[in-house]
Amino acid sequence: MAERKFDRQLQIKTVGLRDWGNKVSAYNRYEATPYGALKKLFQQYKFHKNDRVVDFGCGKGRVTFYIHHHFKIPVTGVEAHDKTFAEALENKQTYRKKRQHIKAPILLEYALAEQYEVKEEDNCFYFFNPFSIKIFKRVIMNILKSIKENKRTVELILYYPLPEFKEFLQMQTPFEMINKIRVPGDHGKYGKFVIYRASIEEQETSPS
Repeated sequence: MAERKFDRQLQIKTVGLRDWGNKVSAYNRYEATPYGALKKLFQQYKFHKNDRVVDFGCGKGRVTFYIHHHFKIPVTGVEAHDKTFAEALENKQTYRKKRQHIKAPILLEYALAEQYEVKEEDNCFYFFNPFSIKIFKRVIMNILKSIKENKRTVELILYYPLPEFKEFLQMQTPFEMINKIRVPGDHGKYGKFVIYRASIEEQETSPS
């Protein structure tokens, strides 16, 4: 299986699904972004050495470790499921064994996404349909609050973006869509990445 092959290359274990169960309906099940989709994304989208990424709903850490390995930049993974977070910590240990030469930090935070305190260095945020639109709005408001306090251009990467997420960003925030990247395979009409940017100029001209 290709997914397990790429996991082995990173010395991690991220294959599989995990549901929250009925008790937490606002948070979607664990499901890692396919490696083929990540490869397609990063053929067209590149990080810079000063970028700092936050992976909301990081699960077992596939995207977190993939970005760190390929771009050697700081990455923070935020996960709220206790068992999944514990597995992410185990993956970090095995991943790091052969990558001590990469000086950029990997941080894993056990927290609800809306509770994450956006750092002034954070400038790129990754989402793979991890939670409800209500929570997504709260996370975006936290990001907007941070960039108002510490002005900077930030970008969002949404994989499998649902219409209500895109409508919210376009109608109620300074974020503008800058790119769409379709992924290989049969992933349906939502099987794509959509990139949004809020530049300093857009923030200054948007209504408060």
